[in-house]
Amino acid sequence: MQQLRNYIKGEWTRSHKDDFIGVDNPATLEVLAQVPAGGAADVNQAVAAANAAFPAWRNTPAHHRIQYLFKFKTLLEEHRAEIARTITLECGKTYGESQGEMQRAIENVEMACGIPALMQGQFSEDIARGIDEFMIRQPLGVCVCIAPFNFPGMIPFWFLPYAIACGNTFIVKPSEKVPLTMQKVFELIDQLDLPPGVLNMVHGAKESVDTLLEHPDVKAISFVGSTPIARYVYAKAAQNGKRVQAQGGAKNPIIVMPDADIETTAQIVADSVYGCAGQRCLAASMVVTIGEHQTVTDSIVELTKNRVTGFGLADEVSMGPVITAESKARINGLIGEGVAEGAKLLLDGRNVKVSGYENGHFIAPTILEDVPLGGKIATTEIFGPVMSLIHLDTIDQAIELVNGGNYGNMACLFTSSGAIARQFRHDAWAGNIGINIGVAAPMAEFPFSGWKDSFFGDLHGQGRHAVEFFTQTKVVVERWLKTWERKF
Repeated sequence: MQQLRNYIKGEWTRSHKDDFIGVDNPATLEVLAQVPAGGAADVNQAVAAANAAFPAWRNTPAHHRIQYLFKFKTLLEEHRAEIARTITLECGKTYGESQGEMQRAIENVEMACGIPALMQGQFSEDIARGIDEFMIRQPLGVCVCIAPFNFPGMIPFWFLPYAIACGNTFIVKPSEKVPLTMQKVFELIDQLDLPPGVLNMVHGAKESVDTLLEHPDVKAISFVGSTPIARYVYAKAAQNGKRVQAQGGAKNPIIVMPDADIETTAQIVADSVYGCAGQRCLAASMVVTIGEHQTVTDSIVELTKNRVTGFGLADEVSMGPVITAESKARINGLIGEGVAEGAKLLLDGRNVKVSGYENGHFIAPTILEDVPLGGKIATTEIFGPVMSLIHLDTIDQAIELVNGGNYGNMACLFTSSGAIARQFRHDAWAGNIGINIGVAAPMAEFPFSGWKDSFFGDLHGQGRHAVEFFTQTKVVVERWLKTWERKF
């Protein structure tokens, strides 16, 4: 059984503790590896390495720093299929979804290669006679990513390439549920000949996280996970004087107007709800129809019935398992609570059995209709393959529903009316808006926005927000007098 190691100061190192956690394939329940439970000693070793590497790395010209990223991009492209297969094995999503995840990771590396231009400051000459003022950007120091289980390949790349391109050193703490993907990635990083300590990986659970949040040499924390944990990370890291960007949970609504193209809309909606088994922060959770709805409801139900649940490496499979037995039990319990609240169960995926993988953590696509708006199902992030189908009369009611929730990650609208689309994107309180799009995932050039309880912080991941987050501004006011020159 493979026992994973940390990657610190350019070397694979054993954990200081002998405690390990099994890494399970959620479809087959095969134990894939053992990951260190980790702790403070491991974290302290990684931070010390990153801190020691920072002075020389920050003084390395940006044009030289990005040469490592150009090489890294090539390596990721060459090994994309291998890494995607690993994602499917440990995370459960289909192989196609894993391939798409790695493409987004590569795009962020490519974006960060433009740091020499993205980091440029500002210059104003003669703000007063003979006085110039300018602003430059400088790196922070040791920065950290605490990554979630659902996108083990992509989400660290919202942060990692930007951080090191800006001159910081960096530590990745993967989810203990899915550490093998970053293991593969760091095997490629080991081929880059980066200065030791610039990039590090440390495993572990809560003790490792708390040590990172409290460590005085860590300057910035990037986190993605559930809202309760995001709030905890934000508060604890900020209390210890760190910059924080903490992405939380979501309850993403899709609004379907009666003038939407029914066939296309139904397909996109189903893909949004059930992609990655609903375990993504941009998965649609509530589908809200406006006006006459029977045609679109029937289309969605029919398409959902035809989705194949199973092991994600099989070609015919369109949805894999959820991540753990605990997740499966929690989601099944929420489905039951929805029925108890008065929702109608149009499709029940709780008792699905996949031939050959009977013990896997599978839940088939589920649809609950007429979910009570104030109930638990309408307000709880289910994070599983469950659609809440709600019927309203007007777009104003739908926008009120969107804005009344605690979350603000994504909201989407399907319509053929430009006026209604403009009203929606103007009035909806969410950071990522989709118009005739089911998953409004920003490209690498744009920040992955989130509002309300979906995000804690000011600057998001990706694009220029990442550059701003991983740099601090320095303003210089400067004057040189000619009389001083004559003295020399």
